[in-house]
Amino acid sequence: MAETGARKWIITITVILAALLELIDTTIVNVSLPDIMGNLGATLDEVGWVVTGYTVANVIVLPMSGWLGNKFGRKNYFLFSIIAFVITSFFCGHAHTLQELIIFRILQGFAGGGLLSPAQAILLETWPREEMGMATALFGLGAVFGPTVGPTIGGYITNHLSWPWIFYVNIPVGAIAVFLVLTFINPSPKSSKGEKIDYWGILFLLVAVGSLQLFLERGQTEDWFHSTLICVLGVSAAVFLLAFIWRELNVEYPIVNFKIMRHRSFTIGMFTSFMLGFAMYVSVFVFPVFCQSLLGFTALQTGEILFPGGIATILMMPFIGTMLKRGVPAQFLSTGGMLLFFVFSYLMANSNLQSGTGNFFWPLIIRGIGMSLLFVPLTTLAVQDLHGKEMGQGTGLNNMMRQLGGSFGIAISTVMLTHRIALHRNNLVNYISNYHDASVTRQSMIINQFMAKGYSFGEAKQMAYAALDGTMMKQVLLLSYNDIYMFVGIFMLCCIPFLYLQKFKKNVALPADAH
Repeated sequence: MAETGARKWIITITVILAALLELIDTTIVNVSLPDIMGNLGATLDEVGWVVTGYTVANVIVLPMSGWLGNKFGRKNYFLFSIIAFVITSFFCGHAHTLQELIIFRILQGFAGGGLLSPAQAILLETWPREEMGMATALFGLGAVFGPTVGPTIGGYITNHLSWPWIFYVNIPVGAIAVFLVLTFINPSPKSSKGEKIDYWGILFLLVAVGSLQLFLERGQTEDWFHSTLICVLGVSAAVFLLAFIWRELNVEYPIVNFKIMRHRSFTIGMFTSFMLGFAMYVSVFVFPVFCQSLLGFTALQTGEILFPGGIATILMMPFIGTMLKRGVPAQFLSTGGMLLFFVFSYLMANSNLQSGTGNFFWPLIIRGIGMSLLFVPLTTLAVQDLHGKEMGQGTGLNNMMRQLGGSFGIAISTVMLTHRIALHRNNLVNYISNYHDASVTRQSMIINQFMAKGYSFGEAKQMAYAALDGTMMKQVLLLSYNDIYMFVGIFMLCCIPFLYLQKFKKNVALPADAH
């Protein structure tokens, strides 16, 4: 039953607050990895599992969240997920070894996966149908804003306190959310009473999605198919995914109802959600590395640069909800978002080593506006034909596809980055030789500078070569990062035609269960 007045807004704030716990934690830990490495004595490869474990667990739960909410009651499952997230956050901050931290991050990821779909379903029950566009827009801003501000919050906490506090900060926020859920949210019935649990389906899903996510997360580190582990993960993902699909199509009470794929808009929407995750996560992944490795920005500075773009998303979301409510086709809004994302990518692809914080302000504002034009309209198009239980199942798959899009995007961008670095280095190294006048002149100048500081000719010459190589590598990295931005921008443009394969509907009843 829809709520009115202050209660409606309190419930809205409650579900957004709980969902932001999970959304922010997807990126908040990234800027603290160097501190965790130093404190726990871990290598970069080892500490990467702190991020990988959380993401894998999160993706595994997402497609099951609709079924779990029906099985145990939406409020009960939502409340359990918040409490579990708070408890595991405490143990993450309290970890004394890397192994402890990884285990509790995995458990935190399982809990976090249960915060999103139940929150949106509760929002659906709370808001009147005629106001659903605004409700969806308010909730949707968290999906874009959370991962964007995560590095800012993480950088600030790490700089001013210590890395455990990036986990401890979840405890008071989670406690408030638990109180609000218990006080204001009404219980929902358990709609799957008497249904048998598909244990084989759960097992196949765990292995398939877990293997695929690990394949994408660890592929670059393990040198892809040159590694036995990656080959095994690839085969495992393919075999168990096929087994899972076969099982769910033939079992009486499936964990994931693939029959909803009969809706054309949803099937195409799965791809557009994948595309959204691809573009959103690649841009958030590349930008901090570019700023910190090439331009010398701190983690906190990088986060502060990203912050205005998140604010732009927040300010635009209510406007997008109003436009959809008034009947503006979601295809038109999404097309505008893709065009703006291309403009952002084009501007970033023309960055140089002299770029400062001011150079990124407007490109990131454009990205923020573009993301707001993409998130809610794309979700609306995907689920416009779903009803009843199909909504929970559909949004779970939609969530997973967006997350997998991000994982695929990061994996592809790292592979592409490696190849572009090799290509640009091979091209530029030809300009550092004794047969190139500009190179000889530059080398002589640097040698003279070092000799003026008291170094011998041999030492100065060796140091000059190192200096020239360092300068060249900065240019190589710059060109490579610019290539990634251009690739993502063109990818977005190529996705525009898919929008127009979906149904045109005016005044679509927007689903709140649409993260």
